[in-house]
Amino acid sequence: MFVRRKKNRSGTTSVVVVDKHGGKFKELHTVGVSCDETEIERLCLEGREWIKSHLGIRELDFEGSEGEDREREAAEEMLSNVDSILLNGARLILDKVYDSVGFNQVGDEILRHIVVARLCQPMSKMATVEYLKSHFDEDVSLNRIYRYLDKLYNTQKDIVQRVSVEHTFMVLGGRVEMLFYDVTSLYFESFHEDVLRTPGFSKDGKTAETQIILGLLVCENGYPLAYNIFNGAQYESCTMIPIIDDFKRRFGLDDFIVVADSGFMIKRNIELLRSGNYSFIVGARIKKYAGDVRKWILSLPHDEGLFYERALDNGDRLIVTYSSRRASKDAYNRSKGVERLKKAYASGKITKDKINRRGYSKFLKIENDVAVSINEEKIKEDEQWDGLKGYVTNTNLQPKDVVSQYKGLWVVERAFRISKGTIETRPIFHFTERRIEAHVCLCFITYKVYKELERIIYNLGMDMSVDKVLKIAKTITTIRLRLPLNGSMLTRTMLLTSEHKSLKPLFDHFGV
Repeated sequence: MFVRRKKNRSGTTSVVVVDKHGGKFKELHTVGVSCDETEIERLCLEGREWIKSHLGIRELDFEGSEGEDREREAAEEMLSNVDSILLNGARLILDKVYDSVGFNQVGDEILRHIVVARLCQPMSKMATVEYLKSHFDEDVSLNRIYRYLDKLYNTQKDIVQRVSVEHTFMVLGGRVEMLFYDVTSLYFESFHEDVLRTPGFSKDGKTAETQIILGLLVCENGYPLAYNIFNGAQYESCTMIPIIDDFKRRFGLDDFIVVADSGFMIKRNIELLRSGNYSFIVGARIKKYAGDVRKWILSLPHDEGLFYERALDNGDRLIVTYSSRRASKDAYNRSKGVERLKKAYASGKITKDKINRRGYSKFLKIENDVAVSINEEKIKEDEQWDGLKGYVTNTNLQPKDVVSQYKGLWVVERAFRISKGTIETRPIFHFTERRIEAHVCLCFITYKVYKELERIIYNLGMDMSVDKVLKIAKTITTIRLRLPLNGSMLTRTMLLTSEHKSLKPLFDHFGV
């Protein structure tokens, strides 16, 4: 924007304020017309004052021999008024997603800060303080974060779960049809045990560290609904019913089908599901069946794409399928397991404490407590089951629909991968029960925000993952410029590169 002298046909000179944008010039204001050079100079000064008074900035472009010097001087003055440069592109997006879920109802900005920071750069609470300051110019002390974790545990945990469930119901049109349940283990960088933290079967291979068990309930598309944590040594099959019962009681829902893998196929769970009038689909432990049912399973032809069904004595339905791909995987896994056994026990000796520590130990023949060998008959028996998979249900769904819904369990597995990978739920560095509970709740909220951003990206037709979007967004800067004449602040988010511009649909969607 600059003052221009424009020669007229009449011989006079017009002094106008001109703006140059996109290679085009636009006259914004005519200051005056004169043929007297002194008067023209006065009009030029008046034009510059007009720019200052109306826009709060200095003239950024000039004509004449002093134009370059004045331009440089104006640019330097503008740069000297830069208040801050923030690497906050990811925050601008995540703040909007956080609000769209409804977590702003919690009414505490500390929660927002630590959720956004965890998605941008998961790290310890101490390192989060520094990240918030250096990237977002937010002064949040470590003590405030710790105090907030206590507040989250004491008063806000139920609120955030309610907000999450209400949003999920809105997204799914008011009804949840499937509840998928599974568990995982979260370990500590500690060997200290207490009531909650104990050694147990670790899904992360951390056999020495203490751990807790996390049970997670999600619905279609992997939206999280509820969770609970248990003692690290808790038998995982006993964790399912308490969470489902609590979810049903709190939200008054019962028109859904519970889906769980064969690890939860124990007599007690099935009886409780049936007595609670729950519909369910559970992976069957087909090798545990005896008598006529076992004979029937082993007599089935190994045909791809067929569904075999049998009514059980308790009224449930057993559905069995065969897959050549699954058969190849079963054979490969068994072969690798036997090879590990042969190498581990090549001497033919074993101590009692190692008997159950190796996979496929069922193929060992143990004599006199210490002498071991590979039982080839057991291997032959196991081969009969290659490729077979069973499902137990009390629903009226068609067999192919039962199998299809059961395969939806991958959404829970993916939730655990994201939680452990992107969000880094573990290792856990807290030691008190309330802080551990609050940390898990925080990660639950963070995963919900992640899933909502994923949904929005999909709906906008952007062929990008959440991780890719956040990686790009973290390089987007916002410049804050002080306008000294009117005392206000000018803020501009800079989409400079082609990657930055690929996120424009997202910024436009949120009005950022």
